Amino acid sequence: MINSIPSLAQLIRHLQQVPYVASKNLYRVAEHFLAMDEASVEQFCAALRAAKQNIVRCATCCVWQDKAHACIFCGNAKRDQKLICVVETWQDLLVIEKSAAYQGVYHVLGGAICPLDGVGPEDLSIDQLIARVTDAGPVEIILATNQTPEGEATAAFIATRLKKSESKISCLARGVPVGSSLEFMDRLTVYKALSERRPF
Repeated sequence: MINSIPSLAQLIRHLQQVPYVASKNLYRVAEHFLAMDEASVEQFCAALRAAKQNIVRCATCCVWQDKAHACIFCGNAKRDQKLICVVETWQDLLVIEKSAAYQGVYHVLGGAICPLDGVGPEDLSIDQLIARVTDAGPVEIILATNQTPEGEATAAFIATRLKKSESKISCLARGVPVGSSLEFMDRLTVYKALSERRPF
């Protein structure tokens, strides 16, 4: 039936390529866009184009930043530059920020090591992290990867790579349930996990 409306079929095909849009919601999302007035559609497209053109990853911490401005973390003198929290994703960073328990800087890996999905250490920003720690001298690295098999393996790999450095390595306290993702944690759980972190 959808194929008899080529433009709608094409829209659905593009929406299917967007991660996290559940298949049961594809038609609702399509209907939302189709119901928007022309001006709203133009504003949406302009915002998307502007974001694509102006937002890049920070060369130091791999957090999204406006390329016309300094990184909001690396360029902030009020944040402790000697305290680096390593997270898998930007979403995990946002959860930690909401807890208001942390005033250091971050390093976003871009995922976790998962051979079954074809993701190896070379696919993440681990080498940038090692170079960053080497250049910065002794720092504390908080390994805040998710407590999943992939997250634990990633943390262990990083800890091994940093073994010869003089930096202190810690990880989140076990207040974070095993098998869960930081993205879905409440503020208090994240706050306690950061406050009670332990040596790795």
